[in-house]
Amino acid sequence: MTQFVLPQYEGACLTNVLPSVAVRLRGETPLVDLPAADRYVLFMVDGLGWHAVADHAGDSALLAPRLDVAQQLTCCVPSTTATSLTALGCGVSPGQHGVVGYSFLDPEADQVLNALTWEGGPRDVESFRCAQTVYEQLAAGGTNSACVSLARFADSALQRTAFTGTTFRGIRHESNVEEITGAVADALETSDLVYVYERQLDHDGHAHGIGSWRWLYRLGEVEELIRSVVDALPADTCLLVTGDHGMINVPSSRQLVAEEKVGFRDVRHFGGEPRLRHVYTERPAEVAARWRRRLGEQAEVWLGRDAVEAGWFGTVSDRVAPRIGDVVVAMREDWALHTTQRMREFGLVGQHGSLTPAEMYVPLFVFGGH
Repeated sequence: MTQFVLPQYEGACLTNVLPSVAVRLRGETPLVDLPAADRYVLFMVDGLGWHAVADHAGDSALLAPRLDVAQQLTCCVPSTTATSLTALGCGVSPGQHGVVGYSFLDPEADQVLNALTWEGGPRDVESFRCAQTVYEQLAAGGTNSACVSLARFADSALQRTAFTGTTFRGIRHESNVEEITGAVADALETSDLVYVYERQLDHDGHAHGIGSWRWLYRLGEVEELIRSVVDALPADTCLLVTGDHGMINVPSSRQLVAEEKVGFRDVRHFGGEPRLRHVYTERPAEVAARWRRRLGEQAEVWLGRDAVEAGWFGTVSDRVAPRIGDVVVAMREDWALHTTQRMREFGLVGQHGSLTPAEMYVPLFVFGGH
């Protein structure tokens, strides 16, 4: 049975990438080993997992050959975009920044919010935030940062949570290599740190699966974009390429239906995503015991406080603790726990969120620097 991977919050983890860049810009020694440079570009490829690249090395002309010199990082728990991007931007664990999943409980409103769409989320995003971003810290010291991403994300809640402190540079066509490369070059005119976001590899993984021809074709396009950015980099600039999580393929035969498999007796709210669920209940011990019996070897069912104690979410503040499920369900192997309340979940082939190596390990590639 596949063993779970715990986040390395004190070492080789996404949380420590931007703090290490900040330290390098001050001329000091970083926690994550990065080359010295005057400026940095951080390229985030959504869904770029270490194992996905390694397993399809024959279809990767740029990244796979560099795995032997890349650093292997862990992402956070859950291994999901909103959690990882906020951890990256804030430089702290989910237990400190407060975005503890794809969807989770807002205790004050007593409702589950979607961290990507902000459905169910409070209007006052700034008050809901729990941590300052690294970009804000850099700005306070006189260092400018920029964010190159899809234009419609400019005022999103996630943008305001994870990227406050950057100058936003929106792109209209996310498949246009020239537009993206040009935006990066323009941003470097006034910024010492530029963040770039690519999301389409993740979308193709969800829709068609890791290793599908569409996913492989997209990987080639992503590598073409990275090459273009590398070619346009000034000599004093270092490019870092990483992912926010990995991904596994979930066969339809391994999609469990929560209403049928475990039921919702004594459950107030049901959050998370199919690979990792937050369960909110007034009877956590009873619910955990019942779900443990019914899910058997298909999942690890933990009391939330035990998952916190085990370090899944890093150091957890008093403010963040109620956002974590009273029961946390992490799926093993390639199982997923779906719900008929969210029928679109059943169409996902590639999935992530749990603690398997394929989901937890991401690469950190370095181009340039000295």
